[in-house]
Amino acid sequence: MDTPQPRASREELLEALAREVGQLIVDDFPRLVAMLYRLDIPEQRLKALLREHRGADAGRIIAHLILERQEQKRLSREASRTDMADIPEDERW
Repeated sequence: MDTPQPRASREELLEALAREVGQLIVDDFPRLVAMLYRLDIPEQRLKALLREHRGADAGRIIAHLILERQEQKRLSREASRTDMADIPEDERW
């Protein structure tokens, strides 16, 4: 039986993601851009943050935006999820 691994803290996740994003900035920028597009990261917000924080770690800024967007998506899904108990039996799939 596999022992469950402890969940990473948000900061650990942010650091790991920032390293990966930083690597993409250096090695495969077009792939990073495509990934940000698929994740629906607002381009104007990203550009503004990078301008405001010149000299800061761009990988960390982008990683923060990715985590923030994923959290927004999670909250949106939870808010729109319909409780099966609220659906009459004859209307359930």
